[in-house]
Amino acid sequence: MKRFFVFLSFSLLMSCSKDKFNNDNPYLQNRSFSININTDLPLYNDLKYAGNGVKISDSSIGAAGVIIVFYTGSSYLAYDGACPNQEVSSCSFLTLSGINALCPCDDAQYNLYNGQAPGKEYPLKSYKVEINGSVIRVFN
Repeated sequence: MKRFFVFLSFSLLMSCSKDKFNNDNPYLQNRSFSININTDLPLYNDLKYAGNGVKISDSSIGAAGVIIVFYTGSSYLAYDGACPNQEVSSCSFLTLSGINALCPCDDAQYNLYNGQAPGKEYPLKSYKVEINGSVIRVFN
């Protein structure tokens, strides 16, 4: 019985990880990247105010070279800029519209606070975010 308890305790401890981050989506490939965004720069100044987002295009980031960074008022969220329920194509790049990201392929509206769109299988593909002063680091 004692061995069972030790085994059970060890199994529970090993299964807990705060770094566990599921980013699987069959339409969007996983590409490792890291980008620093300085909110003191005029281009990213809107990220200092709640409810604002910025679309960033760079061929070295995200699954399709585009990410969206959104400030909720208490934290930053970062998402891939490609529609999560579509193969990457010329129409599958999200556009920002207030607190929503719109997919022109199927007119889906993804809420930037939770990444969900009504009736869609996959939410927006999220990325990790770290804050260091006025610099936001987004990475996968």
